Amino acid sequence: MSLDRYEPLFFNANFKEAASSGGLVAYRGELVLKEGEVADANGRRKPPTEVLKQAVLLGDAGGLKLISGSLDELQQYPFVVEKFGAEFNTGTIAVFFTVNIPKGFVTTTNGATVAFIPLVQGMVWTELSDLVALDKGDFKGLSAADKVVTVFDALKSYKFKLAENTVDEALKTTNNAKRETHGAI
Repeated sequence: MSLDRYEPLFFNANFKEAASSGGLVAYRGELVLKEGEVADANGRRKPPTEVLKQAVLLGDAGGLKLISGSLDELQQYPFVVEKFGAEFNTGTIAVFFTVNIPKGFVTTTNGATVAFIPLVQGMVWTELSDLVALDKGDFKGLSAADKVVTVFDALKSYKFKLAENTVDEALKTTNNAKRETHGAI
C-alpha cells in the first residue's frame, strides 16, 4: 500500500513520496474527512466540511504505520476511524493534536495506540518532533519522506505519559476552545 488508496482524500498536499528504504511512502498535507456537498450538475463539490489538518501519513504494503494531524474537535475522530480505521493495527501509531480537549489521553482503536494531545496553537510537525525530542540536526540531509520515517522510528519506542481513556468518556469533557492563530495584521 503506497498510500495510493488515500489519494482522493489528499487536500492541500505538501508532498507524497517514497522513503529511501523499507518500501515506505510518506504524505504531508491535509486529509478530507467529510466531503462537501455536490455543487452542480457536473458533480463538482464544495470544499470539504471536515479536514484533518497538518496531516502526516506513513504507510507500506503492510498498511498504515503512522497517522497524525490536528483535529479542531474530538467529535471529528469518528470520521478518521471511518476513513482510516480499517488500516489501523497493532503496528500503527496515531497521534492527534486536538483543540477542544482539556487533558490528553491514550486509547486503542483496532489494536492501534491512539494518543490525543491538547493543542490550541502550534504546528503538528513541530509538536510531533518535540514530543520525541528530535531537533533540526536529526533531520539534516534527509528527504521529506525520510524525515517522516525518522519521527515514526522515534515514536515506536516512545511511551506516552497520558492516562488511558475511551473516546466516549473523553467526549463528555470537551470544551469550547478554538484554534489560536497569529500572523500578519
